[in-house]
Amino acid sequence: MKRTGAQIITTLLERQGVTTIAGIPGGATLPLYDALADSKINHVLTRHEQGAGFMAQGMARVTGKAAVCLGTSGPGSTNLITAIADARLDSIPMVAITGQVPLPMIGTDAFQEVDTYGLTLPISKHNFLVRSTEELLEVIPEAFSIAESGRPGPVCVDIPKDVQTGEIEFDAWPEPGKRTPLAQPEPEDIQSLARMLGKAKRPILYIGGGITSARCCQELQQLARHNSIPVACTLMGLGTMPSDDPLFLGMLGMHGARSTNQALQEADLLLAIGVRFDDRATGKLNEFCPDAKIAHVDIDRSEIGKLRPASISIAADAGAVIRQLLPLTEESERTQWQRRIAALKTMDPEMPEHGHEHPLGVIERVAGIMDENSVITTDVGQHQMWVAQHYPFRRPRTLLTSGGLGTMGFGLPAAIGAAMASPGRRVVCFSGDGSILMNIQELATLADLNLPVTVIIMNNGHLGLVRQQQELFYGNRTTASRFATVPDFAALARAFGLRSANLNRETDPEAALANALCGSGPCIVEMPIDHARNVYPMVPPGAANHQMIEGAAHDC
Repeated sequence: MKRTGAQIITTLLERQGVTTIAGIPGGATLPLYDALADSKINHVLTRHEQGAGFMAQGMARVTGKAAVCLGTSGPGSTNLITAIADARLDSIPMVAITGQVPLPMIGTDAFQEVDTYGLTLPISKHNFLVRSTEELLEVIPEAFSIAESGRPGPVCVDIPKDVQTGEIEFDAWPEPGKRTPLAQPEPEDIQSLARMLGKAKRPILYIGGGITSARCCQELQQLARHNSIPVACTLMGLGTMPSDDPLFLGMLGMHGARSTNQALQEADLLLAIGVRFDDRATGKLNEFCPDAKIAHVDIDRSEIGKLRPASISIAADAGAVIRQLLPLTEESERTQWQRRIAALKTMDPEMPEHGHEHPLGVIERVAGIMDENSVITTDVGQHQMWVAQHYPFRRPRTLLTSGGLGTMGFGLPAAIGAAMASPGRRVVCFSGDGSILMNIQELATLADLNLPVTVIIMNNGHLGLVRQQQELFYGNRTTASRFATVPDFAALARAFGLRSANLNRETDPEAALANALCGSGPCIVEMPIDHARNVYPMVPPGAANHQMIEGAAHDC
């Protein structure tokens, strides 16, 4: 058979199971876009390539499968870079395909030429510069295999224009790229881990996004319940353990509960699975779990011992480790430890009921209306931490948030991607007035697609988390954290052709919020909040987790 490079790409993507791609065309990708016209793949025209990258992330985060975004050469590929770096730090499988100037022009500073291969090398799991049309038959399936295998991550494929237009003959299509088998643990390591767990009096499971990637949430819950082990999780781990489970401690770290961080201080065994000891989770590292032996399980060998030495290190599939560990452990109630955990939880202040003008009030009402399968996305800032602290996540892949890179502008496009990949599910995006402006142009994409996405904008006229740190740690010198101009987001939404509401202007705010969540199609909800409201508790930067500070009654 004879095909052009562009036709080969589209067919290989179809064979890979790709049904939707987000992107923006340009001169260096026009051959590929011409081939897409004859393809079954649905192309979503975004308004910015970063939006396309985050839409791909939204698709990948809810399905666990690699999703695809497209960008042209030069500014197209550089606009994708933030989304690629974000996917790398949060271990999200994604294939970013970019156009490039023709091979003979590479290195000549041609129009819209940048070294995409060099730029993406440190922020991707792997990248390719395709140098012949024949290479596409190998590179495209391999890109998906790499993105989904082991520790997932983004793979970049840079394809010169003449590679797309080149025509070749070949006999058969290659097999689609597949997730390769994960590394299995050594039996003696599992036995050592079982013995260590059996001797522990005060063990804690410290889990993260690696549990979701390994698809072993149920096994994790069995291990915790069988051995009466409290579970603390990172931001990326929320949803792996139901929030109403008695063993669930909640999120640890900078904005975790005081009881959670204190329990970790008292643990004698920390069983860390699918986590990388991130500074936002651990606080001052040499004071994190000071009396605990460490057992570290992670699929990425480079994370083992990188930040914290472990008594037992297992570089293997988390699911396999837990499944093999379960039959070697004896059922235990650990009554004394459970009583201590219960006592520590009394340290956390009781939350009063809040009205619609309070961030927690809106979060509580959204949680009361949405079912446990609804998808929640967030941007980055105070609203993100309020959601992480108080939304009752009960299932994996229901919280999509930018963890490692902390990217403002993530929430809206990720919500669009999630809604495309999970028809029938309502998606709610919590954002702030600072974050939403980063990718607000994607409201046009949302209007095009008419998806069931509700965006709730907590508007305090500030970069809230920046202002909070300036208030607490920089003598209240709030340089460049207050917006002189704050848009009318409800009116702006209507300009894009979307339903909207401002809760301060509604005669019945409760009904308006319910309609925004249950009505057809998308809706934008503006929620003005007090600019002085802070997120508490909080660990000061550079401090240990047990040195948390609390806020006044006014704060959360």
